[in-house]
Amino acid sequence: MRVISGKLKGRKILGYDISGTRPTMDRVKESIFSMIQSYIPEAIVLDLFSGSGNYGIEAISNGSKIVYFNDYNMKCIKVIKDNLTNMNVLDQSKITNFDYKKALNYYKENNIKFDLVFLDPPYKNNIINDILDYLLNNGLLNNKALVICELTNKEEYLNEKIVLYKEKTYGDKIVLIYKYDN
Repeated sequence: MRVISGKLKGRKILGYDISGTRPTMDRVKESIFSMIQSYIPEAIVLDLFSGSGNYGIEAISNGSKIVYFNDYNMKCIKVIKDNLTNMNVLDQSKITNFDYKKALNYYKENNIKFDLVFLDPPYKNNIINDILDYLLNNGLLNNKALVICELTNKEEYLNEKIVLYKEKTYGDKIVLIYKYDN
């Protein structure tokens, strides 16, 4: 895995082989980032199921203000710290090691709101709709925020405050990008 664009372009991202994770293919990541490019500069970003930190590192490379990395797996946390340290961007990040519900509650309690949210949970959990509900009901999204969801089974989500902005299919993966309009 490599950073595909921005100031860190070409840098190697460690962690493609962490047990229990499935790294996003470069072509999928490249397509996603081309769709959201104008939303990245100075954005406050959440990479909720970070794995290696692939999405969040790409956001830092493209000018985000700060990225909040969260993963429940301690191996992932170590790899994220190593990646951020190797790329000298640790100062542009915050790392938490919670299950996703505790992480969301932590952000709520600390009044942290996001411009971009990456959701790439374990596919079998079918929790994206629950997370979208939590983000909306607890004021965790700034106006015009984007929520990028990677999944295999399309979960329809209906709420007048957030609309499906873009949808792409890559083999068995579906990427849904929602836009929050308050």
